[in-house]
Amino acid sequence: MKATQRDFPATAPKAARQCRVFFFCGQDEAGAAAAADKLAAMLDDPGERVELSGNDLRKDPVLLADEARSTSLFGDTRHIYVRAAGDEAHDAVKNLLDTIDAGEGDPCPVLIVATSATDKSRTAKLLEKRADSLIAMFYPPDLASVTSAVRTMADAAGVRLSGDLAERIARAAGLDVRLAQSEVTKLALYLDASADAEALDAVGARTEEDGFMPLVNAVLSGETGKLSGELHRMREISLNPVGVLLAVERRAAQLAALSARIGPRGDITALLEEETRAKRVFFRDKRDLAVQLRRWRGRKLERLGDRLMEMHRALLANNQSAELLLAQGLAEIARAAAPRR
Repeated sequence: MKATQRDFPATAPKAARQCRVFFFCGQDEAGAAAAADKLAAMLDDPGERVELSGNDLRKDPVLLADEARSTSLFGDTRHIYVRAAGDEAHDAVKNLLDTIDAGEGDPCPVLIVATSATDKSRTAKLLEKRADSLIAMFYPPDLASVTSAVRTMADAAGVRLSGDLAERIARAAGLDVRLAQSEVTKLALYLDASADAEALDAVGARTEEDGFMPLVNAVLSGETGKLSGELHRMREISLNPVGVLLAVERRAAQLAALSARIGPRGDITALLEEETRAKRVFFRDKRDLAVQLRRWRGRKLERLGDRLMEMHRALLANNQSAELLLAQGLAEIARAAAPRR
């Protein structure tokens, strides 16, 4: 069974009843993770949540099958949530499927969020023809789809949002549906019903001062002189290292999509004007995107994607050192983007 973010809401209820293994992948890691949480809530009896990392499963490929067939300490139900990078969980998933096919016990549901994997990855190919598995592919979100998602979140929370406020939340969250959900939840706690700009100012994150984008732009534009101050700000206001990296990954995915449309001799300025008119690019991002598209092209842009994947894997495997690892990685990327002198 396969789905994308467009048909996932319709597919999810059936998948929750029928499937045992769920593989969430694609460039929109935030959307994939949010979908995994929604599906877990749809399970008949989700029980205890057991979290494993892709690095754990890569080192011990039989761990997943063993955990999936185990019961909790008090015999309660459980489900397993795996956060992996790429195909880290491939061998573990293969072992799990082998035990299922051999009839060796009844495994609990296994949900895998695979950063940087796609529906063409080796792990996905293990699952694509199975009736007991779901592959859900999440593409980079656009402003319109996240704005619509914000309004849906608000409706579910009993808050009436205008289109302008929903769009403002979507932009403030950097098109990250998890951050947007957090803002909507705060509004729901703060208000009885209708939201206005004053209420959003009172409870919302101040993106110009507290958001990820000043740091993201300093790194990808090669503004090494600004980097030290931005890294200090990251520590000072306790920005989540994984959240920062996800913001960099989303901008890199946007650069890749725009670069593919420009071509080797295309007009960057003309393309960004067209994208801004179509509201696929926020007008305030146009200058930064123009600089970054000139810094990251072709093979260099591909290497950036590979480096971000390595950093994501390192951060997930070394929680305690995440901030230091992120700072080192971002400094390396900023130096690579800096103009040659």
